[in-house]
Amino acid sequence: MKIIKQTYLINSSIEDVWQALVDPKYINAWGGGPAKMADKVGTKFEFWGGDIHGKNIEVVPKKKLVQEWFGGNWGKPSLVTFTLTQEKDAVRINLLQTDVPDNEAKDIGEGWKDYYLGPLKKYLENKSSTEPVLNKAS
Repeated sequence: MKIIKQTYLINSSIEDVWQALVDPKYINAWGGGPAKMADKVGTKFEFWGGDIHGKNIEVVPKKKLVQEWFGGNWGKPSLVTFTLTQEKDAVRINLLQTDVPDNEAKDIGEGWKDYYLGPLKKYLENKSSTEPVLNKAS
């Protein structure tokens, strides 16, 4: 089993970055949908219509999200941890994924960049600075 570590610096508010990780409307907007997700421990989630699925293990709003991930025919879940840190006008996301199947580690590592955190970053950074990412309750 392999480990994947990646870091992204996103020029956005920590509130919007958090929502982009846990709110299906945001997830669908950056390309991870159709998604099912909530920011509660025990929530069973799906991305890309169920291609990736799992369960939230730990949720610390705007700070940390730990999830069990399944993809393909994995016999056991991979553990994914997102840690968020505010840095001036940006948010640093540290990604740690453990128990990655050896034969899929290269593709999964590239997948984070191409299909998940890369598009999430692009979506948040390219929205108009004067418009909200989505209509959301204050």
